[in-house]
Amino acid sequence: MEISHRHIEVFRAIMLSGSVTGAATLLRTSQPTVSRELARLEQLLGYALFQRDKGRLQATARALALYDEVQRAYVGLARVSETAANLARLDQAQLALVCLPAFAHALLPAVCRRLHAVAGQARVAITPQESPLLEEWLSAQRFDIGLTEHSEAPPGTRLQAVLEADELCVLPEGHPLLAHSVLSPQHFAGQPFVSLSPDDRYRRLLDAVFEQAGVGRQLLWETHSAVSVCALVREGLGVAIVNPLTALAMAGSGLQLRRFAVSVPYRVSLVQPLYRPPAPLTDTFIDLLQQEAASLQQRLAAL
Repeated sequence: MEISHRHIEVFRAIMLSGSVTGAATLLRTSQPTVSRELARLEQLLGYALFQRDKGRLQATARALALYDEVQRAYVGLARVSETAANLARLDQAQLALVCLPAFAHALLPAVCRRLHAVAGQARVAITPQESPLLEEWLSAQRFDIGLTEHSEAPPGTRLQAVLEADELCVLPEGHPLLAHSVLSPQHFAGQPFVSLSPDDRYRRLLDAVFEQAGVGRQLLWETHSAVSVCALVREGLGVAIVNPLTALAMAGSGLQLRRFAVSVPYRVSLVQPLYRPPAPLTDTFIDLLQQEAASLQQRLAAL
């Protein structure tokens, strides 16, 4: 049995219109053509789909059962067509991101706001993850985009720099050191200090700066996230030096910022998988990310 899509199309048109003439109008063809296609379909099936009564067509029980199945198929086709059309629309696209927790708090929300303005219904999934698992997932091609602090691309990916800016000093409201616009290592001598965990790369860099300067601090508090560091400083438990993204996001309401005299560069790098097809939103998201990075650079320059 070689039933074609054209046979089903003719059958459906007749069921919708109730006549051969109406079907011909729906299909923009001639009545003889519709009659011929219907006759061929019934021949292939081996049974009549319609009873003829004084020039009118009456659907048989078999025709009604077949029509139910045809309608389900057309609904499925309509869904396929809708999905295909939506894939071309940015506001229906999806994007999977993996990033360090600091970026989920201090960088990506502003980028997502920009994205929402141009693709309001776009769906973005943000997965915060620490290194080295973050880089392993990117190498496994599990995400469309990754954001890291590293300057070397994980295997199977390519990397580009997005932002580089110096770490900033964070102090509680009313602290005496706020009298200075720039703080040197010597300003921190004897001060209660809130640090990141010992295995953090920037903690090690800062410890080396103070050791080289011969400055001792009171290392009373230690935590794993820059957000937690800022929260402890806000409570007046000490002072700290953190990445500029978190510092800007947490500034105000009891937390003040100052420049650090020693340059400790903080890097944000964009990572893309080499073997995962790019998502429709990828280029747009990267453009908006770069715009937000430029805006952050301007805010930092104004400090």
